Amino acid sequence: MDKGNGEAYYELAGYYARGLYGLPRDYEKVNDLLLKGGELGCAEAYYNLGNNYSLGKGVAIDKKKAKHYYELAAMGGDVSARHNLGIEEMEAGNVDRALKHWMIAAKAGYEESLNMVKQGYMYGDATKDVYASTLRGYQNRQDEMKSDTRDMAREIFARQSS
Repeated sequence: MDKGNGEAYYELAGYYARGLYGLPRDYEKVNDLLLKGGELGCAEAYYNLGNNYSLGKGVAIDKKKAKHYYELAAMGGDVSARHNLGIEEMEAGNVDRALKHWMIAAKAGYEESLNMVKQGYMYGDATKDVYASTLRGYQNRQDEMKSDTRDMAREIFARQSS
């Protein structure tokens, strides 16, 4: 934190949120730390701050602020925030904007967004070409993330969980 690491602020916020390592649960402190983490470049911090404004954790519910922090997180590459922006746009009746957010998130490998684009296609809000392009982008991203080591780790974890 002394070196201005946004991830460090994000991690400490998590400790306060869960009351770990002898720290009290303090969502006001959490939100201050998340804001600082976001300002220092941690997109996940902005995403979580957006969630806290959306849910009223340590702050009054404020959908405009939640959307603002989701936008900052999405610009920083957080696909969960991008997905939530799609939800916000859908709830506001902006179907085309919602689909654009979900297409970006799906092409980054976010399955829930792919499912939303699929639903858009099924309900006639997205064309077959849009869905097909999004599906190809999603599959390409999944292929990029595949590795023998990851598959082996998944097998080991599955065996240990059984």
